[in-house]
Amino acid sequence: MKNLMIATVATVALMASVTTAQADGQKTFQSACFACHGTGAAGAPMIGHKDAWAPRIAKGIATLEKHALHGFKGKKGVMPAKGGRSDLSDADVKAAVAYMVSKAK
Repeated sequence: MKNLMIATVATVALMASVTTAQADGQKTFQSACFACHGTGAAGAPMIGHKDAWAPRIAKGIATLEKHALHGFKGKKGVMPAKGGRSDLSDADVKAAVAYMVSKAK
């Protein structure tokens, strides 16, 4: 019974942390990423456009995070480091990437 209680508490804590990360990603997206990823400016793949995101997602989350954190120039557009928002933490940027990827699956 004690092990079941511990497992339940651990599961609830994990679910809460996932929800928090998703909420932070959404908040960062709305405050920093929407300008381009909500409109397609600078060739940015728009949130929810699965066809635009699929080849990027196929490269892996680590590549997407690297491009978002450090910037990237591609054939279709430009991604400024941290979207031009140097005030964002790496964790904020990674959460926003995860949020946008979740909307493209």
